[in-house]
Amino acid sequence: MLPKTRILLIDDHSLFREAIARLLGGEPDFAVVGECATLEEGLALLPAANVDVVLLDINLGLRQGGAFLPLAKAQGFSGKVLVVTAGVSKFEATRLMERGCSGIVLKHDRPQLLVERIRGLAREAAEPVADPRLPAGDLNPSGDAEPRPFTPRERQVLRGVFAGQTNKEIAFSLHISEPLVKAVLQQVFAKTGVRTRAQLVRTAIERHWKDLEDDTESV
Repeated sequence: MLPKTRILLIDDHSLFREAIARLLGGEPDFAVVGECATLEEGLALLPAANVDVVLLDINLGLRQGGAFLPLAKAQGFSGKVLVVTAGVSKFEATRLMERGCSGIVLKHDRPQLLVERIRGLAREAAEPVADPRLPAGDLNPSGDAEPRPFTPRERQVLRGVFAGQTNKEIAFSLHISEPLVKAVLQQVFAKTGVRTRAQLVRTAIERHWKDLEDDTESV
């Protein structure tokens, strides 16, 4: 059996981070060996976790994730760093590549692209996703239709889906009937244009994570 690619996640949005960990954890050749919200936590995890690939958000509250690159290098980290972000300017992309970033994936990209890029980095055969020579518009998405926001009840049910709960378990935790859970899920399926729970999780990771994260923080 080939060794698994060991992955560290650094992102201050906990719901997005947990969803990505669940996605990657389902791949047979990946192992998520750590996840954290700050640069300091990430740097502390690097030596013990023997990390191959770091997935790094560049917007970490008051800190810019790009600072991780020289700090990790100074610490002796020789693995790959893949930036996963909502958007980045051409100037920022250039700076990241100069600092040693191995590529950039946008959070609105399909999840399978992230999986493919990690595998490419593990094989040391993938070209960077965000070549700074590309037009800035290739990296900073605009013009996409805004996703239809979820209602509070839809967000509650969707968080249960993210947690791997059955309809019955979601109904119990929310003190509502199971038929109501099914009805809410049908509304969510119609709103997102998907048909299965797996597709729903992927779509939420791609386009609705910010909506769900903001709701979690407000609780």
